[in-house]
Amino acid sequence: MPCSAANIAWVRKMTPDPINRRLGVLLSGRGSNLQAIIDAIAERRLDATIAVVISNQKNAGGLERAQRVGIETLTLSHRGWPSRDDYDRALVSELRSRNVGLVCLAGFMRKVGAPLIDAFPNAVLNIHPSLLPRHGGRGMVGLAVHAAVLAAGDTETGVTIHEVTPVLDAGPAILQVRVPVIPGESAVDLADRVLEVEHRALVEVLADLSGSMTAASPAPIRALR
Repeated sequence: MPCSAANIAWVRKMTPDPINRRLGVLLSGRGSNLQAIIDAIAERRLDATIAVVISNQKNAGGLERAQRVGIETLTLSHRGWPSRDDYDRALVSELRSRNVGLVCLAGFMRKVGAPLIDAFPNAVLNIHPSLLPRHGGRGMVGLAVHAAVLAAGDTETGVTIHEVTPVLDAGPAILQVRVPVIPGESAVDLADRVLEVEHRALVEVLADLSGSMTAASPAPIRALR
């Protein structure tokens, strides 16, 4: 079920049309957001092609998800490089060699730097499981984000899809979706509910960028019901 215009806020467009619809997905874990993209393409809700899935972890579950449907995968460990920039340059080389037009960080547990960002200007996006700028930055990944939301006593949280810049979790927001916090729920329960929204929101953003849909006009963020 797509996120309705009543539940989301489109903050800005990311790239001008037309866009290269070849996606490069970077991940480090199980790849549930990748699966959402795969399903949307298979169901023709998203007009795009996943050119390659790259992981810095050889045992990442997302690699198997991609391989099952014939998507090219590559493991490129972040260890052993002279510098972080050298690693990012290697990523750029692999992505460019496959004519990638849009890079999606889907649970990629690495801060990317200028070499990658400059190589794909305004075309690197990230999904963060909170309403940035709240609960973003160093250490705010996975369950730590949701534990911080609960510890702060927030009554709502959500998902932010944003353009990646050199400052961690500080890039311009493209879309935000609010999710109410249920009193007494655990960080695990909250994470599960937010993840479901992540999947839907990510597909909506990619579909908009691919020209498959028209973005809603900017509107106040509203809670999912």
